[in-house]
Amino acid sequence: MSHQQRSQPRLSPSGDTEDMALTLAPRLAYFAAVARTEHVTRASHELNVPQSTLSRAMARLEEDLGVQLFARQGRTVSLTPAGRTFLTSADRALAEIRRAAEEVRADADPATGKVAFGFLHTMGAETVPGLIHAFRADHPGVRFSLVQNYGEAMLERLRAGDLDLCLTSPVPDAPDLVARRLDEQKLRLVVPADHRLASRRRIRLAEAADEAFVTLEPGYGLRRITDDLCREAGFTPKVAFEGEEAETLRGLVAAGLGVALLPPPAVPRPGVVELTVTAPRAAREIGVAWLNGHPDTPPVAAFKKFLLSRRGSLLP
Repeated sequence: MSHQQRSQPRLSPSGDTEDMALTLAPRLAYFAAVARTEHVTRASHELNVPQSTLSRAMARLEEDLGVQLFARQGRTVSLTPAGRTFLTSADRALAEIRRAAEEVRADADPATGKVAFGFLHTMGAETVPGLIHAFRADHPGVRFSLVQNYGEAMLERLRAGDLDLCLTSPVPDAPDLVARRLDEQKLRLVVPADHRLASRRRIRLAEAADEAFVTLEPGYGLRRITDDLCREAGFTPKVAFEGEEAETLRGLVAAGLGVALLPPPAVPRPGVVELTVTAPRAAREIGVAWLNGHPDTPPVAAFKKFLLSRRGSLLP
C-alpha cells in the first residue's frame, strides 16, 4: 500500500462528517472541472494534471461518497442526478474559497491592506484619529478596522486573532504578548465646580480620602490604577458609582456625585474642575501590544513601525 493510500483512509457514507469533509475538499476543484467540461481529457488539460490522476481522483471521490456522480461514455462523462446535486454545493464551496483568498490577499496588500486596531475609549476622540491621519499621509490607501474597548477585553481579542495591534494601559506583561511603552498620560483629580477643593490647582491625593469616588468598573486598567494610587496615598476609595466610559464619569462628577481620577479630556467639560495631583505621582503608561510570534502583513508592519516611531510623542 502506498504512503498516499495510507494517509487517506477510505470513508463510508456513514463515516465521521468532519473526516469526510477533510477527505473530499481537495477533490472539489477536480470534480467541478470534469463536471463543467464533461470530458476527463479536457479537464486534465485545463487543470494541468495527468489524466490518470484525475480519473483516479473521480473514482475515489465516488467511492468515498458511496454514490455515482458521473455516467461514463469513454472519456466523455455526464452528471447523474446525485452529481448535479453535489456540483451545486461544490460550486458554492469553491466560490467561498476564492472569495476568502481574495479577501486575505486584499487585506495583506501593502498599499490598500487592512489593520485591525484596538484602543482605549479615552483615546478615541483625539489621539487615534490624529495617529491615523498622520499615518495615512504616507499610506493613503491602508484601511482600518477600529475597536474601542477596555484593556483586558482588547487583549482577549488580540489573543483571539480579532486584532493586529492595540493601544492599552497598563502596558501588559505576558509571555504570549509583545508590548512596548509609547507614552505617559497624567491623571487629574476631577471635582465638581462647586466642590470645597475646586478653588485649588494642586492637591495631594490623600486630601480626597474622605470623598466619594466615581470610577470605572473592575477589570478596566484605569480602575486598577485608581485603586493602586489611592492605596499608595494611604486609603481605600469609597466607590459611589462605577461606569464604563471616562466621559460618563465626568458627567457624574459634574452632577456632584463624587470625584474621579481621569486623564485629560479632549474638550474641557463645564461643571468640573481638574486638579493636578502632586503626590503620589498620578500617571498611566500607554503602550502598544501584539501577539508574540504572530506574522505581520505589510500594512500592519508599517503601522506598527509608525507607532513605535511616536514614542514619547503619542499623545497630543
